[in-house]
Parts: sequence; structure tokens; C-alpha cells
Amino acid sequence: MSKKWELKFEISERKVLLRVLDVLSVLTFIYVLSNFFEFYYFKIAEDNYFSLVILAAYLLLFGSIFNLYRLQEAVNFLKTIRNIFFTTVATILIYLLTPVFAPSLPDNRLQIIYLFLSMFIGLLLWRSIYISFFTNYNFSNKIILICNKDDFETLKSDLEAASPHIEVSQAYFINDANIAYDYQLDFKNLMYTKKKSNHEFVVACPNSSTITIELNNLLIKLIEKGYSVREYTHVFEDLSYRVPVHMVEKDFYKYFPFSRNNSNQLYQFFNRLLDIIVAFIGIILFIPFLIMVYLLNFIGNKGSLFYTQTRVGKFGKNFKIYKLRTMVSNAEKDGAMFAQKNDVRVTPFGKYLRQIRFDEIPQLINVLKNEMSIIGPRPERPEFVKQLNDLMPFYETRHMIKPGLTGWAQVNYNYGTTFDESLIKLQYDLYYIKNRNIFLDASILLKTLSTVIFMKGQ
Repeated sequence: MSKKWELKFEISERKVLLRVLDVLSVLTFIYVLSNFFEFYYFKIAEDNYFSLVILAAYLLLFGSIFNLYRLQEAVNFLKTIRNIFFTTVATILIYLLTPVFAPSLPDNRLQIIYLFLSMFIGLLLWRSIYISFFTNYNFSNKIILICNKDDFETLKSDLEAASPHIEVSQAYFINDANIAYDYQLDFKNLMYTKKKSNHEFVVACPNSSTITIELNNLLIKLIEKGYSVREYTHVFEDLSYRVPVHMVEKDFYKYFPFSRNNSNQLYQFFNRLLDIIVAFIGIILFIPFLIMVYLLNFIGNKGSLFYTQTRVGKFGKNFKIYKLRTMVSNAEKDGAMFAQKNDVRVTPFGKYLRQIRFDEIPQLINVLKNEMSIIGPRPERPEFVKQLNDLMPFYETRHMIKPGLTGWAQVNYNYGTTFDESLIKLQYDLYYIKNRNIFLDASILLKTLSTVIFMKGQ
């Protein structure tokens, strides 16, 4: 019975499915409520279709901000309830405050409660179905790895950690250019068996010489049979949104498009325009809070409010970064140290500033000076850059673009306090540099709002 229902959903297809069914479930419950109960505030009719579009747009926007479409959280029931609650509250609140397109506030305020319940229950029921049905074994993507035997466990754990919907079910090992077989499976017999729709072959061979003519012909036959055959680095990047530098060290310059990322003049123009607009608005909004922050700093930090520090910018040029001080005075009297989780040098008020990313606000001055951008890899200190350059290949690639106030690594990962964690952050930064565009920038801004609201900063 399980084989009958085996079906493969790509990661992008799952995200589309979640978005489409979220909107449909909410509209369905509103329709039922308005036709069978005393709910008149929001009706689905021809004269308010544009209001439906506005409501759906808010739902998708705040769903993105509150991680409803983050697949790692979409499979966790408790996190899903939390995300649905915040999404529903924000959607209804902003919708009610939208002039012209939203109906006037009803005399009976219970109508707003009904609208909230219809959205919350509709989303909760559909997401419960998703968790119990679409995340089980029958709908997981089965990957068959073709790799070196010594690399199998690492590659398997990396892929399965990147997505909750991936399962590495089988493997074929390549050793000294000869194909060995494991799990009592005969690779060639797949040519004569019925294709399994949710199975995909992933080839992980950093050394291209291991791709023999025999293996290449077998892969071609698998493609002809209808199987998906993909290269490991592309699969890992699509799943994790990171560049697997450990798999592309020898061919990195072929894999990474250096020139493309600095040649799109239209993107750079709008990127700079966005930087200026956001920086001006941010500074104006920050000024009224400055006195309050100064008083709280005087009580909780016992020292200067601002401080500057040398960081490495675009093309390796040093500049002075502006920040609100969050650590005790003379925090580095014994020399430069990486910031760590639960760092004892951080003051109680400084910890709060970090959690809401408020300590970074003065860097808007660096943005106006064109030393930084709103979005980009976080600038690192020269002392650490030298160490990381010696330890990690391609770390210098981060300096191809301006550093950012927030970035892809910041919204997906925390502080890197070890070499392995710094390597993961580098992979996120390289992914952004390789793929940056206006849509990825918008995604980072939304995720940054989520980080601030949930106080996920360190």
C-alpha cells in the first residue's frame, strides 16, 4: 500500500503548496462562516474581490515574516501553532487599518473575533493535515547517493539535515574508479525495473576522474528511464541555501561566477537607492529613541553609548564601524576575542540591544557613507580575517561586495564561535554573493523582521 502512494514533492513545490493551501483554507472558512453563521463583516462576493486579494497578500507577507514557509518549522506542530497565531494577528491588524480596501470597522466587535477564528482555525486544520500526511515516509524525497564510501556518512547527514523531507535511502560507492555495490542492490538491474517516482540519484564525486565511461553510460540510461540525476553540490545548495565549499575546492573558480555578481548595473543602482532610503528612514526613526537608549545605557551599561571598531570592507579595505556599546568597558583587555553565545562580557542591557539588533542601528551612518550596504556579509575585524583566511578556503570571497547591516548568514545562523560554525556562515555568505538579486534581498529583509520580533539576535 505504501508503494502505491509514493509521491515526490520538490522543495519549491512544497512551498508553493503551503502558500496556495494557506490562502484557500482561510477563504474557505470565511465563506462557510459568512454563509452559515452570523458573520457579515467580511463576505466573499464579486464586489469585494480586491479586498480578498489584499487579505491574501497580507497573509502571505506575514506568513513569510513569521516563518510559516520555513520547511524546518512547518513540520513542527508547536512552532506551527505559534507562527500561525502571530501571522493571523498581524494580518488582521494591518488589514483592519488599511484604508479604502478594508471594510469599515463593524459595530459588533465580535465580528473581528470571528474573522480571527476563521483564519486561525482554517490555517491550523490545513497545517495539521500537512504535518500528519505530507511529511510522512510516502511523501519524502528518496535520494540514492553515488559517492566515495568514506564520504557517505558525511554527505548523508548533510543532506538530511538540510531538509526534513529528504531521506538518503540507498547508496552506490565509487572506489578507485570501480563501482561497488551496497545494500544488496544491483545498479544495472534498475534499467529493467519499474521507475519509482520519488527517487532521485545524486552524484557526489569531487574528483571527476572517478566518473568512468561505464558509470556515465549508466547515468544516461537512468535519465532515459525517467529518473532525476543531479550533482551533489547543486542539490545541497538548493536544499540548504549554502555553497558547499568543501565539495568544490578544486573547481571553485569554475563553480562560482565571480564576474556576474558585479556587472549588473541596474541591480546595483536600485540596491544603492534602497540603501539610502532605508538608512535615512532608519536614522529618523531612531532619533526619538536616542534619549531613552542613552538613559538606559547610563543605568545598565555604565559607560559610553557609542563606540567604533575597525572592520574589513569591500575589496579588503578597512573602515570604522559605528555601534551601540553592548559589552562592559575594557572587554578585550586581553586581546581580540570572538563574540560567543551567552558571552559574559555582554551587559544585561547590551544583551537586550543585541536580541532586537538595535545595537547595529548606528551602522546606517556607514551605509550613507557607502562603506556598507543594508544587505551583505557582516564585516569582520582584521585580526579575525587573517586567521580565517588561513583556515578557510575562499574566505576572501566575502570581500567582493560591500558588507551589510544584515545578511543571509545572519537570518539563517547565529554567531560563529568555532571554526566549523564560521565555515557554515561562510557558506551562507557565498550563497548570497553567488545568487543575490532583488527577491533574495526582500527575503532577507523579511527574515530580519522575524529575527527582531522574536528577539533571535545574539
